[in-house]
Amino acid sequence: MSWMERVAEAAESRLRAAGIQLTLGGEPTLVPLEPEGPEWSVTADGPTKLPIARAMARDLQQRIWRGSTLLYCPGKRYDGEVNPRWALRLFLGDDGTAPVHWPGLCQPGLEGSPLKPSDGPAWLERLGGLLGLTLQPVLLRDPLDPERRAWAAPLSAAPAETAAEGAPVEWKVAPWPLDDGLRELTGAPGPAGLRLPLEHLPEDVPRQVLTLEIDPDGWELFLPPLEREPLRLLLQAVADSLGDLAAPRLSGVLPFDAGERWQVLGLTADPGVLEINLPVCHSWLEYHQWLQRLEEAGERVGLRSWKDLGDGRQEGTGGGNHLLWGGPDLARHPFFSRPAWLTGILRYWQRHPSLAYLFCGPGVGPSSQSPRPDEAIGECFDLELAYRAIEQAEGQPSSESFGDVRGLIGETLRHLHADRSGNNHRSEISFDKFWNPGAPAGCLGLVEFRALESLPHMAWSSTIALLWSALAAHLLEPRHRPTRLHDWGSTLHDRQLLPSQLWADLEAILADLAADDLALDPAPFRAIWEWRFPPLLRWQGPSGSAETAATLELRPAPEPWPLICDTPVQGGFTSRFIDGSLRRFEVVANTAFRRDCQLLVNGRPLPLETAGEGASQVLAVRFRFQRLFPCLHPAIEPHMPLELVLRTPAGDVGFRLHPEGHRFEPCPVPVPGPVPGAPAWQGRQCPTDHTIDLRID
Repeated sequence: MSWMERVAEAAESRLRAAGIQLTLGGEPTLVPLEPEGPEWSVTADGPTKLPIARAMARDLQQRIWRGSTLLYCPGKRYDGEVNPRWALRLFLGDDGTAPVHWPGLCQPGLEGSPLKPSDGPAWLERLGGLLGLTLQPVLLRDPLDPERRAWAAPLSAAPAETAAEGAPVEWKVAPWPLDDGLRELTGAPGPAGLRLPLEHLPEDVPRQVLTLEIDPDGWELFLPPLEREPLRLLLQAVADSLGDLAAPRLSGVLPFDAGERWQVLGLTADPGVLEINLPVCHSWLEYHQWLQRLEEAGERVGLRSWKDLGDGRQEGTGGGNHLLWGGPDLARHPFFSRPAWLTGILRYWQRHPSLAYLFCGPGVGPSSQSPRPDEAIGECFDLELAYRAIEQAEGQPSSESFGDVRGLIGETLRHLHADRSGNNHRSEISFDKFWNPGAPAGCLGLVEFRALESLPHMAWSSTIALLWSALAAHLLEPRHRPTRLHDWGSTLHDRQLLPSQLWADLEAILADLAADDLALDPAPFRAIWEWRFPPLLRWQGPSGSAETAATLELRPAPEPWPLICDTPVQGGFTSRFIDGSLRRFEVVANTAFRRDCQLLVNGRPLPLETAGEGASQVLAVRFRFQRLFPCLHPAIEPHMPLELVLRTPAGDVGFRLHPEGHRFEPCPVPVPGPVPGAPAWQGRQCPTDHTIDLRID
């Protein structure tokens, strides 16, 4: 057993002893080896994304989830998009058995002969016979492809109370009164089932329709929206009808109760990435194994969890790797009966900035996709009031205003764990899927940690999830929970965002766990830190040993980017831009360097203290890397080329920041010295004296 498995077992045994089963979910994101096209940078969909997603799904079906069924589903829809985004969903029984028994490997579309257009009506008649009814299909024209044949057959099932698990389903059909001139699919892209002329039907005609379409690429079924058991029976009838036919591509909508008996894995079109929605994992080991499987399957089809920037540099996909906590079901959800445990977790996260900033992508701060709650609302007062009210509700009877505790938690936190625009999905710890009866899929009891980026090794992501699980077990004990929030003020962005401080904070967290017999190996976390903040410059003086020589190290530091006002874009919509022109790097110099050397930035000496190591030694430089449009302060020129001079007893050494900003390169000494009569520093520092801002003169 590895050290990771031992820690996971120790943490989960504590949870089990308290009667708690905490489930894990994940949303890792992948990109191709050569991400080309807007679907791998800014847009959600494009010509290459669905084919590679289908290849990934087929690989998982053949190697990992044998017997699973693949369904093309409508996903999220946003303003300006004609159709919903797609989401491929694989589902398997919660006990690992197949809900639908397909002949051989037929369902992935690898075997059998295609269905010919001339045989479409006969196949629909055979399917109806297996269901015990006569379908009444209507032939529709496709204005986008005259060669495509499409039939719409109304089909619905009895309500849930008369269609229980294992009971016969009462199927219903109805004629579709539609004039010949109106029997045409709409001109929107997508499956025929999303393009039906439903607006021309009378109000009393059912909208549940089975749609069959056949084209030169094969055949496809769009299933009517049904509850779980009728959907399973319909799919089994489709499987039984195939004979020597290749299985069709399947499209439709999974029912809301699918997760009660089925495991579901999703592959979703998201801007710039392919997002994977993991099945619910009932242990850390199960979560870890899924990440391993995805990494291996991705390698086989040409997907990975990082982008190659060239020159040995890497970055995440940009799509995140969110982690979700929940319960085995709503009746046994651990946070519903232990709200003080939840608020203790939230306070601990607020007091440890490394949990928000160390494992995320380059976008941080109030305008990011995962702002901390105290960043979004600007103070801790309302958060503290909310957490205390939730704690006081533990063990109390339901109220008329909010019902039970889950309603109180959801109604309280979804307004505070949100960004400054009120979007409660964009939050470091999001509660938009916890308990909000007014939202679709809003009552799943999920707590989503969004300040997590995809990493080049899935094992690193597993290590972070293990840290989360260990902290959940550690904070079960009330004496380990903070009793109040910490008011960071300006130090949150000025000091705590610096790489050295993030590592120091994480070390404090690991020390808390080690003292509680939940010790985690710091090595993988240090490797993540090194990957996240690769050095821009490392320099050591020519004299003395490694212990006594003057040393200097510069590392990039996270920098919050300000939000720009609404900007009109094509199509009459407005968009919110951020000004990503600012960058920051931390200066780490040992005592010998501070005593004997001087560092100049664009000719200005940095105020490096000569005192011993301590808080005053934390220093960073903020500069304008580029001037974007739109941006804040358009009159301020970029500070590029950014040039350094190391003034040492052996002479001056010059460095210049690479145009792409990822390293300082040796160059001729650009500045002979400070301007005579000028102050040592012509800019000024931030209020807490940890960041030099080159923009301020």
